Amino acid sequence: MAVRVLIPTPLQKLTQDREVVECEATSVAELVESLERQWPGIKNRLCDESGQIRRFVNIFVNSEDIRFLQGRETPLRDGDEVSIVPAIAGG
Repeated sequence: MAVRVLIPTPLQKLTQDREVVECEATSVAELVESLERQWPGIKNRLCDESGQIRRFVNIFVNSEDIRFLQGRETPLRDGDEVSIVPAIAGG
């Protein structure tokens, strides 16, 4: 099942400068693993040592924050769009 993934600028060096990639996955957790298989090192930027999505990484499925859905277990369907958005701090 093909899912479009929007890659933020800081991670594009890991995806050969691609802004958008496609992956096969049925959940956000599977998506992270699929990304890692295609672009080694990206999982470490998205997940902590226990495999959980890092606090400063926001992931949206069709514009909905996975924190308000089912987190890493949020299901994905063919044609879904996933946005990875790093949190920005400032003052």
